[in-house]
Amino acid sequence: MIIKKVKIILLIFLLFPNFVFAKSIKQSGQNFQENIFKAEVLQVLNQKNIVRKDGSRSIVQKLRVKGLQGKWKDKEIVFNYIEEDAIVRDLYKKGNKVLVSCSQDVNGNYKFYIIGFIRTDSIFLLTLIFVLTIALTGRWRGIRAILGLIFSFFVILKLIIPQILQGSDPLSITLAYSFLIIIVSTYLVYGLDKKSTISIIGTFFGIFIVGILSVIFTDLTRLVGFAQEETIYLMNIMGQKLNMQGLLLSGFIIGAIGILSDITVSQVSTVKEINGANLNLSKKSLFGKAMKVGVDHISSMVNTLFLAYAGVSFPLLMLFSVKQAPFLTFSQVINNEIIATEIVRTLVGSIGLALAVPITTFLAVYFYKKQKD
Repeated sequence: MIIKKVKIILLIFLLFPNFVFAKSIKQSGQNFQENIFKAEVLQVLNQKNIVRKDGSRSIVQKLRVKGLQGKWKDKEIVFNYIEEDAIVRDLYKKGNKVLVSCSQDVNGNYKFYIIGFIRTDSIFLLTLIFVLTIALTGRWRGIRAILGLIFSFFVILKLIIPQILQGSDPLSITLAYSFLIIIVSTYLVYGLDKKSTISIIGTFFGIFIVGILSVIFTDLTRLVGFAQEETIYLMNIMGQKLNMQGLLLSGFIIGAIGILSDITVSQVSTVKEINGANLNLSKKSLFGKAMKVGVDHISSMVNTLFLAYAGVSFPLLMLFSVKQAPFLTFSQVINNEIIATEIVRTLVGSIGLALAVPITTFLAVYFYKKQKD
């Protein structure tokens, strides 16, 4: 009976998510049009090596490109990279597709800048391989998992980010819509059953723990959210309207959703299978056996969580080995906000993960040992 009530509550939240918000999304009066177009490199007019005063080397190029879209379609533009001092990683060749930014100075003259290579085709190809692989190996459930992934991206890009840009509190908005992501993704992949509902409740507890710890320890460690260049750029655009610390906390929450959902579903499945194999087990015995598996989950998932964050911020880990100012000592490294942010992110996520396992296991044991609804 309790499970049924919980399902009703979750479905109400799913169908009417805007009840949790005090603000509605409004269209901004500002028009952020970017004059960016695609182009193709027709010819490398000049290319030479340069040795800087500090001894470092680079390759600079002079390019002729042709616009591929918009008002610049079929028009040719020459880029003099000798003056721009391009570096080796921006070495272009004939036939390369590039993105070009166009702007006007105070006199109305156009200025062009190559942003970088067009990677769309390669990304689409990799995405296609990913979808086919998941669909072939996971079959119908794999396809539903992909739909859940698409829904998560939609919520983040079309609901969470627009409200934050409108000035809403990032933490409360992210928490509310994170619950929506968890509900839809779990029910979509695993179906409207007891296992899904219990895992959703367990994930809610985990997210709540991560949220509380994130708030407490970002305050104790004095993290303000300016560790990345992207956040500074956002601040320059949005000004004081954007809550940078709230944005940092939102990132903590979103980063923990996937790993928590995975481990809670696995733990509920473990309880279900053990109970099904031996219906005579007591609640205490069932909890103990399920937790043995849960401990293995915690051990592997904590390591997975650390490696996931380490992979994203691998250059930061190299600072532990660099003996250059301002990273001469361990104290200087550990107190740097960039490093401290990643440490707090990893630890609060791991704590939420570790506590979500016994909570979810307890809930699963309680409901599966009861008489059938």
